[in-house]
Amino acid sequence: MLNISHISKSFNPGTPNEKLVLNDLSLNVEKGDFITIIGANGAGKSTLLNAIAGSFIADSGTITMAGCDITLMPEHIRAKHIGRLFQDPMRGTAPGMTIEENLALASGRGGWLSRMLNMGLEDRMQQPVGLLSGGQRQALTLMMATINPPMLLLLDEHTAALDPGAAEKILSLTTSIVEENGLTCLMVTHNMQSALELGSRTIMMDAGRVVMDV
Repeated sequence: MLNISHISKSFNPGTPNEKLVLNDLSLNVEKGDFITIIGANGAGKSTLLNAIAGSFIADSGTITMAGCDITLMPEHIRAKHIGRLFQDPMRGTAPGMTIEENLALASGRGGWLSRMLNMGLEDRMQQPVGLLSGGQRQALTLMMATINPPMLLLLDEHTAALDPGAAEKILSLTTSIVEENGLTCLMVTHNMQSALELGSRTIMMDAGRVVMDV
């Protein structure tokens, strides 16, 4: 479903600060895979997700999704088929709008998905998102990213900034949404237990490469 072939990326090329962040990386992702990505800081985990999402264009190599070459496709076009959550719960929502308005915006149809989030949101649909806790906002962002099930879901340490209780709820919600919709998912995490328990595959990155795939 996703084929990443020999992509490389350097930041600040030709300067003393040049840094190779992706190094001839290749990865095949099958439809329905739940791949957890582990590795030390600076290994290239988030950079890989950025490359897939189109936050930058790789210096070399190709990326295809569902048979379509997206290597040079702009980020906003890819976003129609790729859902994404970040570590910062403040990203991905409009804080001045209500929960209901955010869901309507995400649906693209003026409607919203009624779902019990077990995060205290079901009775606060008219409340501005800016008043929510980090866990509640991350739950909403997850719903917004999957309200129209994406072809691919990218999760970049989306529980790292939450307290343990909220993180557990978000991981449970993530698992149920992925399973119910049969989503293909890549999740960056520093939690080895979560990586092994949740992933159908776990890959380890180091120095911009995949060094283990189990």
